[in-house]
Formats: sequence, structure tokens, C-alpha cells
Amino acid sequence: MVNTTTYQVRGMTCGHCVTAVSAEVGAIAGVSDVQVDLATGRVTVASDRPLDVETVRAAVDEAGYDLAGA
Repeated sequence: MVNTTTYQVRGMTCGHCVTAVSAEVGAIAGVSDVQVDLATGRVTVASDRPLDVETVRAAVDEAGYDLAGA
């Protein structure tokens, strides 16, 4: 079963931002796909199990951006 969750990320402004967030979030164990919508700041993550929001927050932070809310 695939779990899909959408997060709001602040601070992304270019293609490099998309690449950085995709790489860091994609490296989380269990993540099978990461889709980043630069225009809206939405990051949709598909994984084989529910992800801990703090794990996602740490990955987004490592990329240099902020996870909004959650």
C-alpha cells in the first residue's frame, strides 16, 4: 500500500530548490516518489508507510528550506 502525503515548503524559488528538496526527502527510508510543485510550494511524497513529520521536516531543513505547519 502506498501512502501519499502533501507538505507545504517555504523558501523554494528555483529549479535548484526543487532538486535539493527532492533529493533530501527522497533519501528518507521508504520514500518511493517525490513530486515538487515550485509554484505552490507543495511537496507530495509517496512512501510504503506513513512518515514521521519530524523526519520530513529534518530532510527539508537539510535541503535549506522550511516545512510549513504540520
